[in-house]
Amino acid sequence: MNAFRIRPAVPGDARVLADMLVEAANWNPVRTRPRVTVLDDPSVRHYIAGWQRPGDFGCVAEDAAGVPVGATWARLFSPSDPGYGFVAPGVPELTLGVYPHWRAQGVGRALLRELARMAAARGHARLSLSVQRSNFAQRLYVSEGYVTVASGEGSDTMVRTVR
Repeated sequence: MNAFRIRPAVPGDARVLADMLVEAANWNPVRTRPRVTVLDDPSVRHYIAGWQRPGDFGCVAEDAAGVPVGATWARLFSPSDPGYGFVAPGVPELTLGVYPHWRAQGVGRALLRELARMAAARGHARLSLSVQRSNFAQRLYVSEGYVTVASGEGSDTMVRTVR
């Protein structure tokens, strides 16, 4: 396993989070979209627009040289502008992205665990997310305690209690 460390995400990490948002959107190597196409989609862009807003929190995984290899972050959405995994006001929705050559090495799991710790420390009781059913990451989410609370066309909204 390659060595990595996890640190809190800061306002200057907007570019890193954008990179990881593109990785999350392009989880299926057969159906990738160009960066500009992903980030120009308003329903995707609002996961990073204006990072770091009040209430936003996250963490970044870096390799031994300090180069980002993955990130997860959470933000609150409103019923009038929900994310794909919106369940209720006050429940942060997370996004997770890891570069392909770092997947299946514990990076995603470590990031999810740190984000859950951060959410609980901020007083949140739950975290939510949306994942396509065919995405291999769904098994990771289930193994970390996320349960499906709603299903749509090919995707599930999942929630985990964090405290």
